Amino acid sequence: MPIVAFGTYVADGPETPAVICDGAVYDAAGLRDAGVDLPRENWSNGEIGQFLENLCADRRDWSDLAARVGEAAAAGKVSDLAGKVKLQAPFRPHRIFCAASNFVDHADEMGTVLAAKVDSKPYMFLKLQNCVIGPNEPVTMPEATEKLDWEVELAAVIGKRARHVSASDALQYVAAYSVVNDVTARDMNVRSDYPFKFDWFQGKCHDGFAPFGPWLVPAAQIPDPQKVRLRLSVNGEVMQDGTAEEMIWKVNEQIAYLSQVMTLKPGDILATGTPSGVGVARKPPVFLQPGDVMRVEIDGIGHIENTVVAEA
Repeated sequence: MPIVAFGTYVADGPETPAVICDGAVYDAAGLRDAGVDLPRENWSNGEIGQFLENLCADRRDWSDLAARVGEAAAAGKVSDLAGKVKLQAPFRPHRIFCAASNFVDHADEMGTVLAAKVDSKPYMFLKLQNCVIGPNEPVTMPEATEKLDWEVELAAVIGKRARHVSASDALQYVAAYSVVNDVTARDMNVRSDYPFKFDWFQGKCHDGFAPFGPWLVPAAQIPDPQKVRLRLSVNGEVMQDGTAEEMIWKVNEQIAYLSQVMTLKPGDILATGTPSGVGVARKPPVFLQPGDVMRVEIDGIGHIENTVVAEA
């Protein structure tokens, strides 16, 4: 079945809503003019909260929409804009909750000794809106780091307010899935001037350290997020390749945990952890340099590419 997704693009003007069908990009307004029944909210212009709430409640079989989009395209009523316009991040989330050491093999490669799951909880940290960039936007390498690294992650997009939800109900609060790259300055992620060993803010929260996209795939098209496959390559060489089945804390468990601490809101994102293969854990370590191209992809969703550039 073709993947139906929602994204945004720019051509000569402001960000514009797009519908993606099996990789082809169509202008949402053009589809509406062609008689295709789409959500009424323009998700790229500040209405993302309401759009995600409605998407969360809409567990339809999206193959019907895919067929209608295909019919409109075949009739010449709309045209594929892929390669002709620039895709943006689907939206600019204010909060990205990131799961640390959440894949068994990744924890092992980092030398992280974890308590038994029964005696533990997810370990989460935050990235904010300044970190978010879209497909093909450059990742700026801060002058202060020499150890810039990558982490492909499944992004779960919250679609309705979640407070004190159970793990068994938690996936009902997910509107869509996407792809995120948790870029990290490893040498800035530790401190020696304080008794606290790690500095997640300094290592993780620079501008552009969360490439996000390429679009939002409605959750109904990914009935089991633990089955997806994640890959990351640098300059064409595969560095990470794993499945979400390897997560210690599953997507639903992360949502349940966070909802015990705070109210999750539409537009919040969970970056749910990364598989093994990060640069710092390789022997010898491998770090990103200006000119390197990262490609992060998740089967059933899509891929994004970002090039590293030196800080001006």
